[in-house]
Amino acid sequence: QVQFVESGGGLVQPGGSLRLSCAASGSIFSIYVMGWYRQAPGKQRELVAHITRGGLRNYADSVKGRFTISRDNAKNTVYLQMNSLKPEDTAVYYCNAAGVVVTTWGQGTQVTVSS
Repeated sequence: QVQFVESGGGLVQPGGSLRLSCAASGSIFSIYVMGWYRQAPGKQRELVAHITRGGLRNYADSVKGRFTISRDNAKNTVYLQMNSLKPEDTAVYYCNAAGVVVTTWGQGTQVTVSS
């Protein structure tokens, strides 16, 4: 029902930082868990971070300590702060609900980490 538009991707050097934004077309207050997903070339899409309506967070082991997810329910926006980026973080990043079956995805935003 709710559509998401991701932005903020780009080309960064290893060790660099990037902040992704996810603008929702409607209220995300009713979505208990929001998440950031990524899909690297030739790889399966994976959930890298998620956050509950109340602000509880969890991360995939591969990004723990480097990524921070946040959400502003009033602004219907979700963010992903990415620090200490590695080449293996290269992927298309998507936001969507988490913990449910997702059938519709936005275009995502490309993150490329390369020297």
